Amino acid sequence: MTPSSSIAAPGAAVPGHEAHDDHGHHPSYLTDGTTVKSWLLTVDHKRIAIMYMVWILLFFLVGGIFALLIRIELLTPGPTIMDAMTYNRVFTLHGIVMIFLFMIPAIPGIFGNFLLPLMLGAKDVAFPRLNLLSLYVYLAGAGFALWGMLNGGLDTGWTFYTPYSAHTTTTVAPVLFGAFIIGFSSILTGMNFIVTTHTMRAPGITWFKMPLMVWALYATSCIQVLATPVIGLLLLLVTAENLFSLGMFDVARGGDPVLFQHLFWFYSHPAVYIMVLPAFGVMSEIVSAFSRKNIFGYRAVAYSSVGIAFVGFFAWGHHMFVSGQSTFNAGVFGVLSMLVGVFTAIKVFNWVGTVYKGAVEFSTPFAYFCGFLFFTVFGGMTGIAVATVSLDVPWHDTYFVVAHFHFIMVGATIMAFLAALHYWFPKMFGKMYHEGWGLVSAALIILGFNATFIPQFLVGNAGMPRRYYEYPERFQALNVASTAGASLLAFGFIIIAVYLTYALIYGERVDNPWNSKGYEWLTLSPPPTHNFIGPQPTYPEEPHFYVDPKKAEGEVSDV
Repeated sequence: MTPSSSIAAPGAAVPGHEAHDDHGHHPSYLTDGTTVKSWLLTVDHKRIAIMYMVWILLFFLVGGIFALLIRIELLTPGPTIMDAMTYNRVFTLHGIVMIFLFMIPAIPGIFGNFLLPLMLGAKDVAFPRLNLLSLYVYLAGAGFALWGMLNGGLDTGWTFYTPYSAHTTTTVAPVLFGAFIIGFSSILTGMNFIVTTHTMRAPGITWFKMPLMVWALYATSCIQVLATPVIGLLLLLVTAENLFSLGMFDVARGGDPVLFQHLFWFYSHPAVYIMVLPAFGVMSEIVSAFSRKNIFGYRAVAYSSVGIAFVGFFAWGHHMFVSGQSTFNAGVFGVLSMLVGVFTAIKVFNWVGTVYKGAVEFSTPFAYFCGFLFFTVFGGMTGIAVATVSLDVPWHDTYFVVAHFHFIMVGATIMAFLAALHYWFPKMFGKMYHEGWGLVSAALIILGFNATFIPQFLVGNAGMPRRYYEYPERFQALNVASTAGASLLAFGFIIIAVYLTYALIYGERVDNPWNSKGYEWLTLSPPPTHNFIGPQPTYPEEPHFYVDPKKAEGEVSDV
C-alpha cells in the first residue's frame, strides 16, 4: 500500500500540509509531550482515545482468556480442567468483562473519542476535562470489579439475577459496585458527545451533512444518558440487598424478583444498541470509502439510527417471555422487538445499494464489512425468531440464545471494531500495516466465529441449556467443534496483535492510504494536537462525496 495525499471534498481547504518538514514529518498529538504525566493528565481527545484503547484491549484479552477456558472445559461431558463452582465464576466473569469493559465502551470510547471532533471540524470535544474524567471513572469501576473477581469472584451470571445474587456466598458487592461506577463513565461520555454534536460543528456541517458515524454516536449517546441511570440505581439496590438483606427482591420478605428483571432489561436491551449502533456507524463510513460512492439513502440510514435508539426502549419484555407476563404483553413486546428489525433492514439494504455498481476495493476493512453483514443478517433473522413467543419458550436459556446474541452483539461489534481499527489505524498513528496479513487474519476470524457459534445454534436447538457445567454425551461432538472454532478465532487475534505491533514500529509512513473523502481525512495523519494546522477546513460537500469520472467529463453514466 503506497501512501497518498489527503483528499478533501471538492472546494475544501486541506490545511497543514505546508507544515511538513524535509522528511515528511509533522508535529502530531503523539509527539506533543512524551512524559508519562503529559499522557495521564492530557485533555486531548485523541490521547484519551489511545489510553482507552490500551485498557479496552487489555480487558478484551482477559475476557477472551475466560472464553477459551469455558470452551476447554466443555470439551468433555464431565469435568475437564475445573470444578463446577470455578466454571460458574469463569462464565460470569467472561460476560461481565466482555460486556461492561469491552463491548459497551469499545467503539465510543476509542473511535468515538478520536474521530467525533475530527468529523465535526472541531478542535476537541465540548468538555475535555470531563472526557478525561470519564476514562478514570471507567478505570475505577474496572478496578472494583476486578478486585471482586480476584477475591472470590461471583457466580450469578452477568445478569445478576435476584434473589440468588442477594444470597450467594461469592463476592457480589464489589463487582456490582464496579459496574455501577462504570455506568457514570458511560453517562459522561454520552453527555459529552451530545453537546459536542450540537455545539461544535464547523460552519458548513449541517445535521444532514454530518457523517453517519456521528449520527450513530449521537443516537448511542442518547441511550447512554437515558438508560444507564436505571441500571446504575438497580445495581446499587442489589448491592445493598446483598450486604444488608433489605428484601426488596425477596418474595419471602414481600419483595419482587420480577421487578428486578424489568428494571435490568429496561437498560440491558437498549445496551445491545449501545454496542451495535456505533458498529452500524463504522460500517456506513467503510462501505462508502471502499465502494467509492456516497452512501445510498443517507437520510434513511441516519433516521434509522434514531429509530433503533427509540424503539429499543420498548422491547425489553422479550427477555421475559417465561417470567409469567400476560399473553397480551408478550405479543406486544414481540411485535416491538421485530420493529427493530425493520430499522436494521433499512441499513442493510442501503449498504448493499451503496456497494452496487461501486468501484469496490477489497481491503481488510471491507473484508470485515462483509463479515459484519453476514453476522447482522443471520443474527437478525434469529432475533426475529426468538422474538416469537412460541419459538422463544423452548429456546429460552438454551445455547440457541447464546449463539444468537453472540452473532448479533459480539460478532457484529467485533467485526466493526476490527474494521474501524484497520481503517483508522493510519489516521491514528500515520503508519500502514501489512495488507496481506490483514486479509489472512480477517478470514481466520470470520471463519472461526462461524465455527464457534453455528454448532451452538444446533446444540441449543437440540436442547442443551446454557451455563451448564456438564452435559449428555450426545452433545459432545458439537461442543468439540465449537471449541475448535474458538481456537481458530484466538489464532486470528494473535496474528492481528503481531502485525499491528510491527506496523507501529516499522510500518510505512502514510497519510491517507485509502484516498478516503471522509471529513476526518481532511487533516494530517496522525493529526496535530489541535486537529488542524492553519485555517479550519471548509465543508461545501457531503462526507464521502465521490464524483464518477465519466460524469466529471460530461459523459452519461449509470453508476
